[in-house]
Amino acid sequence: MLDKVLNAESVAIIGASKNKTKRGYQAIKTLLADGFEGDIYPVNPKEDRILGLKCYKDITQIEAPVNLALITTPARTIPGILRKCGEKKVSGAVIIAGGFRELGGKGKELEQEVVATAKETGVRLIGPNTSGMINLKSNMNLVGIQNAPRGNIALLCQSGNMALTLITEATIRKHEGFTYYVGVGNEADIKFHEYLEFFRNDPDTKSILMYVEGMSEGREFLQEAHKTSIKKPIVLLKSGRSATGKKSAGSHTGSLAGMSEVAKLAYERAGIIVIENSDELFPVAETLSSQPSIKNNSIAILADGGGHATIAADLLSDYGIHIPELSDKTKEKLKKILPEAASVVNPVDVAGGTDSDPSLFADCAKIIIKDPNVGGLLVVGLFGGYGIRFEKSLAIGEEAAAHRFGAMVKKRSKPIFVHSLYSSYESHALDLLRHYDIPVHDSLDISCKCVASLCKYGNYLKSYHAKTNFIFDWRAKAKKEGQKIIKNAKKEGRHVLLEHEAKQLIRLHGAPTSVGNLAQTEDEAWQFAKGIKENVVLKIVSPDILHKSDAQGVKLNLSSKKEIQKGFHQIVKNAKAYNPEAEIRGVLVAPMAQKGLEVIIGTKIDEQFGPVIMYGLGGIMVEIMKDVTFWVLPVSPTSSKKMLEDTRSSVLLDGVRGQKGYDKKSLRKLISMCSDLIESYPEIEEMDLNPVIVYEQGLDVVDARIILKK
Repeated sequence: MLDKVLNAESVAIIGASKNKTKRGYQAIKTLLADGFEGDIYPVNPKEDRILGLKCYKDITQIEAPVNLALITTPARTIPGILRKCGEKKVSGAVIIAGGFRELGGKGKELEQEVVATAKETGVRLIGPNTSGMINLKSNMNLVGIQNAPRGNIALLCQSGNMALTLITEATIRKHEGFTYYVGVGNEADIKFHEYLEFFRNDPDTKSILMYVEGMSEGREFLQEAHKTSIKKPIVLLKSGRSATGKKSAGSHTGSLAGMSEVAKLAYERAGIIVIENSDELFPVAETLSSQPSIKNNSIAILADGGGHATIAADLLSDYGIHIPELSDKTKEKLKKILPEAASVVNPVDVAGGTDSDPSLFADCAKIIIKDPNVGGLLVVGLFGGYGIRFEKSLAIGEEAAAHRFGAMVKKRSKPIFVHSLYSSYESHALDLLRHYDIPVHDSLDISCKCVASLCKYGNYLKSYHAKTNFIFDWRAKAKKEGQKIIKNAKKEGRHVLLEHEAKQLIRLHGAPTSVGNLAQTEDEAWQFAKGIKENVVLKIVSPDILHKSDAQGVKLNLSSKKEIQKGFHQIVKNAKAYNPEAEIRGVLVAPMAQKGLEVIIGTKIDEQFGPVIMYGLGGIMVEIMKDVTFWVLPVSPTSSKKMLEDTRSSVLLDGVRGQKGYDKKSLRKLISMCSDLIESYPEIEEMDLNPVIVYEQGLDVVDARIILKK
């Protein structure tokens, strides 16, 4: 439990100082100035009093209980200090110092010692290499940022500068603020997923805002995010997408993993709203913390000019948001109150109708928001600036409209967004909108991103029941014959299953594949081929040759005795030339697959999230087109359907130019089988089924490769 850490009622400042430039002075000063509701205990063996407070030589000398220690001393002192904290039964410690695993070598060893000491003593750690933490509910400010605004957003951040940026933005906007800020730092002890669990259960936190550079226990995080996002939205910006970004993240906090496609899709499947532009991060979190989600992925646009309306429609369409046609009833009502030149289709353009009376915006909004096709309303243009741009008296009508907008959101549970060119001006009408939690932005792009995020969150909540919980039931469906195949390979010192072994294993779990027969001689190859009705394929079988094509170890579409015997001889010769040390087990003789659509299904162990699965266009096209999608296992039937839809080549499955479609049902079944297989055998590191040939009815796994964990 983190309650006594994040809601500490007493704090010891270890490394307290009279030097005004030191963190040990600034922390005490801030706690006193902000009116921290708990007890403050400076610790410094050389001082008697600091800022009027009694100073202790050692934390163990403090008479009263201590919940939390803020440690501001150098990295090398931390293990000894933590042992003292353990003696005092301190619940947690915030470690400011850097110089740990982000430096590698000895720094990494020191961090391991710190974590081991924390586990021995029972002291939970925030950091190290952190800017600190703030509990705004109790005024426990262990960062020193002045005047951080209170609100209902919890902030988890791995960069002190990024946290300062977000808190400054919230301060300037003078609307939404924070319940907590935690500088996660190196995440050496308390992990991201533990913070999620805490904030999920905190009644004052309405949304969770995250800036992440790296994550050490990704699957556990997904499991907690899955449970949290159904109750509270999570908004996340992940840095380190580029090679340079990864390098920067590593040098700052020791985090190695960047924002791969695997991570992005995994976060989204857990209900997290992933943001890629830093200027959108706080506006989206603010919107999600205060607005009802859009449940039908549809938005209406109300504008006082065609330009903004068109741009907004384009942006929203790019996000996949529906701009629905308004009902005839809605259109008729709008025509009665708007000028003849007005456009009453969606987007609605008032065509000057608000120039003399901006309160008409509210009249239009009331009509539009009642339309059953509409899930929310985006107002774009000059609202809030009529009294500034034209005539002061017009501000009265704008303020009246703002009050009515607020009442509509409350009554209809449909969100209203306002894009205003005058967002940064002093406008009482816009301040009223913010009072009613209506998002106001001067950027049309950010306004549309906020709309899109509410739609995405609404879509997630609708389909939550079909999502995976990211939990594996290891060995749930393992088969004895399958375990024997894996044990035999390990017994021989192999970490790669031979092709026929891999096919036997997947066939045990229901995959349609022709295992074939392993021939040791040319004559044996012909004998096996005679028993096959179709033409045959010959493939080299060697534990030392993973990529058979690279070794010219495959011969296709053979039928006669001469072709087969010659083919056998040639591919064995090619394999030995490719790798003279390779152990040749023989040549696999299998039926030649019929033509169809070639796809690939593969699995691997991701360093952050554990087992993941890949699906996409297969054969040689997998390297050329790179049309693949990744999902964190396990997959549900709904997930396997979505995987097919997420690729550009999904249209091929439906058939193009008069061709019949392919068997998507069997393909989804195979994807689910692969998920079950990986869940059944934790020894598997990677699996490649490529190509899988899909037909109008059925499919065939032509080649299979399984690599075991070393």
